[in-house]
Amino acid sequence: MTSPSSPKPRVAIIMGSDSDFPVMRQAADALSSLDIAFELKVVSAHRTPQEMAQFAEGARSRGIQVIIAGAGGAAHLPGMVAAHTPLPVIGVPVPIGYKQGEDALWSIVQMPKGVPVATVAIGGAYNAGLLAAQICGFGGAECDQALGDKLQQLKAEMREASLAKVVSYPENS
Repeated sequence: MTSPSSPKPRVAIIMGSDSDFPVMRQAADALSSLDIAFELKVVSAHRTPQEMAQFAEGARSRGIQVIIAGAGGAAHLPGMVAAHTPLPVIGVPVPIGYKQGEDALWSIVQMPKGVPVATVAIGGAYNAGLLAAQICGFGGAECDQALGDKLQQLKAEMREASLAKVVSYPENS
């Protein structure tokens, strides 16, 4: 998302493969809706481990405050990135294969002591974007108000959708 005229990104959204983009795009959508600058990149724990380590180790010096890492299957990316950075890492289990993300979820939430990774729901990249905004504490009344308004809007939409649901049971004849 960044360009020469864009502000310096404060959130990094990374994924193990470009096939994860349809899910991880939701994190970008959440951050964009709040006018929060981010960078978006494919970084593989398996195919490019040295580059992944360099990315994680250099993120803080680039001004990144939170890393959102999405991966499916073995889903080593969030944990490996967390092992190489002091920054908060949010793991997004990407639904792929016959387990549809359950394997990725277990891989991400079972991190050893000292390597914390916050984890959202399977495919929950939008919430990862909102959580990143909250973690960064983007500061300033205007940004804080925008985030608060967005969260209230989402809650109101969920409430309306729930109240609109009607469940009926045919009467016994």
